[in-house]
Amino acid sequence: MTDEAPRGLRSLPLSDRYRSDQEDVVKAFFVPAFTVAASYSRAVGYFTSTSLALYARGIEIFAARGGSMRLIASPHLNEDDVVDIERGYDVRAVLERATMRELEQDQPETVLDGLGLLGRLIAEGRLDIKLAFVQQEGRVGIYHEKIGIFRDDLGDLVGFTGSSNETFGGLMANFESVEVYRGWVAGDGTRALRLEADFQALWSNQTPHLSVERFPDVARERLVKLGSDRPPRDLPGTDNALTPTPAEVYEPTRLTLPAWLTVRDYQREAVTSWLGHQGRGILKMATGTGKTKTAMIAATQLGNVLRQREQPLVVLIVAPLTHLVDQWITEVEGFGVRPIAVYESSQRWLPLVEEQLAAARMGQRPIVALVATNASFSGEKFQSVLARITLPLMIIGDEAHNLGSAAYQSSLPENATYRLALSATPERWFDDDGTDALIDYFGPIIFELGLGKAIEMGALTRYEYLPRLVELNDAETALYVGLSAQIATRIASGDNLKDADPNSPLGFLLRQRAGVLGHAEGKLAALRADLDARRDDWFQLIYCAEGRRPAEPGEEPGPKQVEEVMNLVGNQLHLSAHPYVSETPRPERKVLLRRFGAGDDLRALVAMRCLDEGVDIPDARTGYLLASSSNPRQFIQRRGRLLRLAPGKDRAVILDYLAVPPAGTSINFNVERALLVRELERANEFGKLSENYETTLQVLRPLKERYQLMDM
Repeated sequence: MTDEAPRGLRSLPLSDRYRSDQEDVVKAFFVPAFTVAASYSRAVGYFTSTSLALYARGIEIFAARGGSMRLIASPHLNEDDVVDIERGYDVRAVLERATMRELEQDQPETVLDGLGLLGRLIAEGRLDIKLAFVQQEGRVGIYHEKIGIFRDDLGDLVGFTGSSNETFGGLMANFESVEVYRGWVAGDGTRALRLEADFQALWSNQTPHLSVERFPDVARERLVKLGSDRPPRDLPGTDNALTPTPAEVYEPTRLTLPAWLTVRDYQREAVTSWLGHQGRGILKMATGTGKTKTAMIAATQLGNVLRQREQPLVVLIVAPLTHLVDQWITEVEGFGVRPIAVYESSQRWLPLVEEQLAAARMGQRPIVALVATNASFSGEKFQSVLARITLPLMIIGDEAHNLGSAAYQSSLPENATYRLALSATPERWFDDDGTDALIDYFGPIIFELGLGKAIEMGALTRYEYLPRLVELNDAETALYVGLSAQIATRIASGDNLKDADPNSPLGFLLRQRAGVLGHAEGKLAALRADLDARRDDWFQLIYCAEGRRPAEPGEEPGPKQVEEVMNLVGNQLHLSAHPYVSETPRPERKVLLRRFGAGDDLRALVAMRCLDEGVDIPDARTGYLLASSSNPRQFIQRRGRLLRLAPGKDRAVILDYLAVPPAGTSINFNVERALLVRELERANEFGKLSENYETTLQVLRPLKERYQLMDM
């Protein structure tokens, strides 16, 4: 280096003892759009960027002298991350998601070598990282400051601010500068000390309008593991930063079958049947048999046909919840197309939708894929866009039974030439009109794959069913008898138990009765025994009753069952578990499912209804059903969560806790017998396809004998 350097990429004028390998360190950090502070021995430093591996060379030189380093990086937040932070979701969970997204991308070997080096330095305690972003008045921004400090063993300080743009154009064509302040030079020292004070404030999260967080543990572990898995290699002294990026030739994307996908015979049969019905119909397929992939195969085949006619295709997928939209996006991307997520703010998705539809109309885009929640799909803005589409349109209704409700029937687009509905249970419970409307729009059931056949052909795993009979205690029995008497009165006045509307007075009483049964206190003792016997098992799901334990009118309701179960599992049995409920933020749900699927962190998820529809957790092996409504859709969905195939999984176990009044309880026999039929129907449905049906019959036999139901 020279003492006087031209502006632009300015060099450091250093004293004589800074003229050896220190020059390489400074060069390594002055090119990027980063912040660095470091030392050659025990002192610390500071660094900001979203790509660490590219500058591992400088860190390697630095660490070779025994130095330690502190880095503060600006995380790469996408639009979803920013919105989640602005809405108050857990910042740690969002940063973990963003960091892991970067680390899990496919990377060149040289980048992985650099990240491995960083992992080894972290493991040795010589590198520490934090993440920073701007957070002011509810808005999130990028931390883009470029400053740094160096100290040596003698206490001499160097500070700098600024950098050049790290792109090819920035390095070769821009006019940039770096200001350097030497602590031993009059005038420079004050500025260098100010930069050091700025760093200290940043590291301790005391800088106004900035949020500085610890590097996520899961990302830290990923780097450390990468460091242990990859052998140390000498990193090149130069990189390809000054090599122009090859020009990319734009080729419009289209749906293609992934190379890894093996199309099952029944999926091929389902798609053939749908095409044979002019692209309309309902696939009634058991949960876990691959309805999503079957639908994407159908869309791909349709796209191929239309492409031969030089026609584009608009694929609209409608799913009930945001986490299902996220799952669909991953599936569609696997078929070669990046879809637009249509939910939350229309300012995010509306311009993209309009742009891609315009490109398709001009013949510049063969496929437009949209994935919407039911709520956004039925909203005024999306309906306005939908009504103007004149291109070939295919609608895929996931969990399509929801679309048969009066709220959504009018939103289904009449201009959709191709229509495909997916559901394990397309028949709507106590809503024949809604079921008819669904069939009128999508067409008839054109393919059906039941649970028994799916297990037989190996599309789902085998399972054991273990019913547990639990007697109500005295207080619960008194409440139960009172509700049963009111139900008997409603039936005597002409209400029909079999066709009871859930929103009718009789439906309300039936829900109250189900609440007493679902929250029966004795279930916790039975659950404790079963969990204790399986305390070494992973992949366990516990389904709890909704709400609080019912009480007599005028009395305070009891505790929430999900809280009681968490106390039992975590505090009493000391098993790792986490609740998965409606209040759980969306980013945190993804993290929980990933931790659950790892098989070395969370032994159990404790849920209410959030794991019913569509959540993909194939590793789940044991399910504890503390409560299930008599709605067949709910218990079919819950059983399906447990029967999906997964590596190392040869069977599942379902434990079903059925609460009953004690023998001899004074109660209307005929009404109680009719009500019990609803409970036993579920047990029979679970038991008849299990590996241990004989055991199920033996457990239920005393109850059937008591109520003269041996014919069930």
